This record gives sequence, structure tokens and C-alpha cells, in this order.
Amino acid sequence: MNSIQKTARIAGLLYLIFMACLIIATTVRSQLIVPGDAAATARNIVASEWLFRASFVTELLSAVFFLLAAWALYVLLKPTNSDLALLFVLLNAGGVAVQSISILNQITALQLLGGAGYLNVFRTEQLQAWAMLSLNSYTNGFMIAELFYGTWLLPLGCLVYKSGLLPRVLGVLLIVDFAGILFRFFQFFLLPGYDTIAYPGLVASLVAEFSLSLWLLIMGVKTKGVKDQKQDD
Repeated sequence: MNSIQKTARIAGLLYLIFMACLIIATTVRSQLIVPGDAAATARNIVASEWLFRASFVTELLSAVFFLLAAWALYVLLKPTNSDLALLFVLLNAGGVAVQSISILNQITALQLLGGAGYLNVFRTEQLQAWAMLSLNSYTNGFMIAELFYGTWLLPLGCLVYKSGLLPRVLGVLLIVDFAGILFRFFQFFLLPGYDTIAYPGLVASLVAEFSLSLWLLIMGVKTKGVKDQKQDD
């Protein structure tokens, strides 16, 4: 009993750290990048290089914590259905891989603006434009990762709903989150000029994932659900 409660609280803590790191990295980066203005963005990054570096390092750490949180959730929910539990871990790992590779574009942007001697053959405006293109490529890559991050929530939500370890409403929220993230993915690539229609999905994500992480961290799992799982075993 103590072991599964410990696992639940570790999963909640890791999930919360992941979200905090991602929010911090995204907030810092948004202060430096001026959409559509390559020159202003380049000036901001050069003037605040340490902050920019810290943002992508923090985002890489968030990806690691996200994968660790998925593993802890796998351990917690595997007794309910091991196949579904393995599925959501694999989907999470796929998203983490795509996101981490996409972050290389941020490093490329920094290198383009770093003033290396071998870049002197290019004009400043060209380097700034290529740096902006690299940052846009990162955004595209992150949105591709969202396809995996959205899909993993469906088996996770189903297991949370069925396990008896957690309130069923958390499972429902995760399934709603799955639909919201997929909607945002399709909107980004198919209807890029209509960002506002994806805002409800962002709200659903915040509510579902903060609720799950905080419940796991503070409340743990239901005793009755643990006993039911042992009887099933």
C-alpha cells in the first residue's frame, strides 16, 4: 500500500515539475521572440543569450521529467491493463523524441546569431532571417510532438477511468484533453490563421493535467482501488 502511494506521489511530482519547466521555458522564450520580426528577435536573443540558452535547457529537462512521469504512471496503472499502459508510454516517448530533436532548431538559431567567423560570408539580414526560420521550424516540430502528446492521453484517460485508483472525472478530463490537443494540432497545420478556435483546448489541457498531477501528489490513490487490483491479481 505504501509503495503504490509513493509511486502515485512521485508520478504527480514529476508531472508537476514537467509542466512548470515547460511553462517557464515557453514564457521566457516568448519574451525574446517577436513574431514576424527577425531583426527584433535577433537583437533580443543576442542581448539575452543566457536567458535564451536557459529556456531551451529548461525545455529539455521538461521532456525528461515528462518521460519519467509517464514511466511512473505506467508502473501505477499497469495492473489495470498492461497493454494500454505500454501504449501510452510509447506514445509519450515518441513525443519526447520529436520535441527534443526540434529543440536543435533553437540551438541552430543561436549559432546563426553567434557571430562565428565562418558566417561572415552572409549578410546580417540573411542570418537573422535564417535564425527566425529555425525558430519557426522548432514550433512546427513541437506541434508535431503534440500529435503524440495528445494521443497518449486517450489510453491514459481510459486507464485512470477504469482503474478505481483515482476519481473517474480525472479520466474524463484527460480524454477531453486528448480531443483538445488533437484539435489544436489540426488547427495549427490546416487552419493556421484561426488560432483562437484552439484556445478552449489549451484550457482543457491545463485543467486536466494540473488536476491529475496535483491529485496524485496531494491525495495519492484510493485505498479501495488498490485492494481491488490486488484481488484481480
